Amino acid sequence: MYAKLKEFLTKELQSIEEAGLFKKERIITSAQKAKIRVSTGQEVLNFCANNYLGLSNHPRLVKASKDTMDTHGFGMSSVRFICGTQDIHKMLEQKISEYFGTEDTILYIAAFDANGGVFEPILGEEDAIISDALNHASIIDGIRLCKAQRYRYNNADMEDLEEKLKIAQAQRFRLIVTDGVFSMDGNVAPMDKIIKLAEKYDALVMIDESHSAGVVGATGRGVTELFNIRGKAEIITGTLGKAFGGGCGGFTTGKKEIIDMLRQRSRPYLFSNSVPPAIVGAGIEAFTMLESSDELHDKLMSNTQYFTKAMQKAGFDIKPTQSAIVAVMLYDAKLSQDMAAELLNEGIYVIGFYFPVVPKDQARIRVQVSAAHSKENLDKCIEAFTKVGKKLGVI
Repeated sequence: MYAKLKEFLTKELQSIEEAGLFKKERIITSAQKAKIRVSTGQEVLNFCANNYLGLSNHPRLVKASKDTMDTHGFGMSSVRFICGTQDIHKMLEQKISEYFGTEDTILYIAAFDANGGVFEPILGEEDAIISDALNHASIIDGIRLCKAQRYRYNNADMEDLEEKLKIAQAQRFRLIVTDGVFSMDGNVAPMDKIIKLAEKYDALVMIDESHSAGVVGATGRGVTELFNIRGKAEIITGTLGKAFGGGCGGFTTGKKEIIDMLRQRSRPYLFSNSVPPAIVGAGIEAFTMLESSDELHDKLMSNTQYFTKAMQKAGFDIKPTQSAIVAVMLYDAKLSQDMAAELLNEGIYVIGFYFPVVPKDQARIRVQVSAAHSKENLDKCIEAFTKVGKKLGVI
């Protein structure tokens, strides 16, 4: 049987490669920071990491991680409810709750697990989930595991959301779920309007803050801060793997009773190992740093505004953004690959995105700005984009 499958897979892989869409992993041989070294020995500027606050290799987090291994060991070899809960796990959960202004928090080994494990324990076939069309794959997969009725509304389209809410009045409980920042476009969900519709049609609200926490809002507390709705969303999911240090680990934070139920019935929580102590220790340190200063967030916002304005002035088609994600639209999939390869030769590490990661004919290079970037780094990136953009006829 495998011979037949092998033949099928070989043809499929060949067709992907012939279309110029084959994903090849670049190998990094240094720590994750603004300037990285790749396996060719070349040093390049990284503009495609989720390292928004520049914490992935911050000395304080590295030290906290090492110190925590000295006191709490390397791994737990257990799930939380058996013998996998340390005092530091509860401490990190409290830190996250304080950061978002919520009642309680539950940790997962990954944000994908947080979204995968949130729906099924609290909603059944008599309930409804109304989901934004551009929500992350983890939300889509989590919804598939739940028996609730499914409705999908067009991205950030409040008229369409309202129509779906009217239809969903037939169900018992209704949950609106949206990304806070949509990872491929960088746009922010209109949470003020979503909350108003939720109140009007008696619905719950869930926000994935993975790309918005640490980034948007006056102090980076995410979209609930940006729209002054802290405490009004019943469920928030997020990750430690982006702005908060870039390690593994996800979380769900929100109403106490919901978190309590997840501890009892959320399968990724019940059947996956606890987050390793080193990650937990670094996570605690990250939130401690953000409690004491907004310096990193302020620099991130300044960098993003500077970069976006300069790229628009150069003539690039940039999607509107309120986050640190700058989508440079190219539309053609092969062009996105060619441009990314040319930029690497210029010392700029970026990746071209194309279908199925983004819709067909919507290929782009997603630039992600970091607080770790200096003005010199930003200027070099802008200069390289301009040079390659002119060479390939993009501008």
